[in-house]
Amino acid sequence: MGSPSKTATLSSPPFLHPLISLDATVSHFLHTLFKPILPTFLLHLLEYSADFRFSFPVSLSLFLASHSFSSISNPLILGLLLDLALIGLIKLTFRRARPHYNPNMSPAVHADNFSFPSGHASRVLFLATLFHLILLNDVGLVSDFIQRWIKFEPSFVLFGIWIWAIMTATSRVLLGRHFLFDVLAGAFVGVLEGIVAFHFLRF
Repeated sequence: MGSPSKTATLSSPPFLHPLISLDATVSHFLHTLFKPILPTFLLHLLEYSADFRFSFPVSLSLFLASHSFSSISNPLILGLLLDLALIGLIKLTFRRARPHYNPNMSPAVHADNFSFPSGHASRVLFLATLFHLILLNDVGLVSDFIQRWIKFEPSFVLFGIWIWAIMTATSRVLLGRHFLFDVLAGAFVGVLEGIVAFHFLRF
């Protein structure tokens, strides 16, 4: 196996080599440092919870359950599809290899073979941003639903969503699936998608 810095700098523009090498070195350090400490099952649980094959059916079920949730389900479904297409396009454009220590991964589609940016990070930050904006501008439907069926204050639920999103994004580096810059780029894309979905995909 090659070193993380060597693996990361293959096929990249020369002026980016120092930055990519630093990214690979820091990412490998974090993975090595936390691997003996954090339970692997927790990292895998976070991974599965943010998988498109889980989040999309859930959002589709919300849409089919009641048209009264259309102001939530429409931007949720369309935003998830936007995220899938955009992240796939970026991955196929940059074609950055995943870390060489990436364990036992079975890509669902060809684009999943590539590392930049992290689709899980973009997805969870999209969800957190969208729900944050919906709750901030809520007319009562979402808050009433949360208080009636989840039995928690909406602000507490929102806090939990952000914690889940940050933990899931961070776990991509700790699990060895991505480099740190992949996750940061994915998170940035996800926040932008959440803003776009809230302002332009609600109907």
